Amino acid sequence: MNRTEGLVQRRNVIKESNTDGQKENHDNDDKKNDKNYDDGDSKETKLTLMEEVLLLGLKDKEGYTSFWNDCISSGLRGCILIELGLRGRLELERAGMRRKGLLSRKVIVKSDTLTGDVLLDEALKHMKDTDPPETVQSWIEYLSGETWNPMKLKYQLKNVRERLAKNLVEKGVLTTEKQNFLLFDMTTHPLTDNVVKCRLVKKVQEAALRRSITDVAHADKRSLALLMLAHSADVLENAFAPLSDEDYELATRRVRALLDLDFEAEAMRPDACEIMWAVFAAFTK
Repeated sequence: MNRTEGLVQRRNVIKESNTDGQKENHDNDDKKNDKNYDDGDSKETKLTLMEEVLLLGLKDKEGYTSFWNDCISSGLRGCILIELGLRGRLELERAGMRRKGLLSRKVIVKSDTLTGDVLLDEALKHMKDTDPPETVQSWIEYLSGETWNPMKLKYQLKNVRERLAKNLVEKGVLTTEKQNFLLFDMTTHPLTDNVVKCRLVKKVQEAALRRSITDVAHADKRSLALLMLAHSADVLENAFAPLSDEDYELATRRVRALLDLDFEAEAMRPDACEIMWAVFAAFTK
């Protein structure tokens, strides 16, 4: 899952609680996390990390992702894990006295409260029903179906891109069409709401150009996650391509600086989302 090479290639196109009181507190925390899953204005269309990464990868007029992109599948599974982590559903087991590394620690279901998102809830159920727990890297492989263990194929999330595209259709961002590709017909989802796409591209660009993004102790977790996940899914170039040469170089330099961070050390910071750093580590090891 190494995504450290070829950061951006510029193209010539611009545990369940025992008391009712504790359970109520967990439920309130879950609702708070869900309510704030997007840091945009309340009037804006709310998008999950998975939807944002897919939208960055979709060709606006054609309505499908590049046939040559073999990273977006695992990238979207990484989005699911981080989204669940940011919403307070998942956490990593304790590092212990021997300080287990991020990639050695198991994923623990902190809360099984449904999120309301079908994909997230399906993934959450798989993790809740799995004993013993698995690592972040294992879950990325299982959810994408990229495992040699036939017993783990039941965990594969199928038709993820199509399901996310349908979510975006319901939100009025995309539409649905049929296109003929000589030997077969394919359902595509061209862009209909250019404002949402432009806002997303601008958000990615501003996050990368913001000096504070490399100060991860104070950086917005969602902006940081979006940058790193877009890179892991090989769709970051689509957001950076319209930048001027000077801003392009600065943005790519900032992302490289993020990739060079000590993920283990960053995960030890107070209020750090350890799941997020574990996903980053899985994609850059």
